[in-house]
Amino acid sequence: MRVAVLSDIHANLVALDAVLRDAGTVDAIWHLGDVVGYGPDPDGVVARLAAAGAVGVTGNHDRAAAGGREIDWFNPDAKAAMQWTRGRISETTASWLGALPERRTEGETLSVHGSPRDPIWEYITSAAIARASLDTMTTPLGLHGHTHIPMAWVDRGERVEAVAPRAGSTIHLGDGKERVLLNPGSVGQPRDGDPRASWLELDLDAGSGTWHRVAYDIGAVQSAMRDAGLPIRLVERLRHGI
Repeated sequence: MRVAVLSDIHANLVALDAVLRDAGTVDAIWHLGDVVGYGPDPDGVVARLAAAGAVGVTGNHDRAAAGGREIDWFNPDAKAAMQWTRGRISETTASWLGALPERRTEGETLSVHGSPRDPIWEYITSAAIARASLDTMTTPLGLHGHTHIPMAWVDRGERVEAVAPRAGSTIHLGDGKERVLLNPGSVGQPRDGDPRASWLELDLDAGSGTWHRVAYDIGAVQSAMRDAGLPIRLVERLRHGI
């Protein structure tokens, strides 16, 4: 079974379309939340995912867009973009976002946005935080986003190994006896210094995961963001992947 794992699309339809073209024919599309927020095309992104039959989980931006109080904890730029998003999205989009669960288990894989321990807010940024989440997992494989940085955390028993993948890097998931947390990186707003859209290809039959990077028309997205009056810092950071 071949699965395209996407996270943190953030209403960037141009990047999403580039990733879907790159993925080609897959057996499933799983998303890890923060489908909207920051970017200029929330309705378009949700419509595209729905049409593709994608399934996934909610993120803090998705909850805020659906009317949640998560917006109260956003920084000024994120709040301004979310207020714009709330005023822009259709009822269909709001309902789709509001129906997303915090956790989803498919076979032996758990999907969350933040972490298995705190699926909405926690950032997995260290081996200690990864350890706390790995210890809560009842599946051998966990998928998460939220940091916008591609990463793998592998439970080696006495230690947690951190693996920072590059484009084309492949991790072998073993025989299911060691737990692994994988972050596909961000489709719509990478923050690892590489502005290209990031996604993860899972081959569940072979027991492997491969990270991919895809160039897209960043300038077109920036123009749409400027036209929408979205915060300039959010516009500029797309070019630098930060």
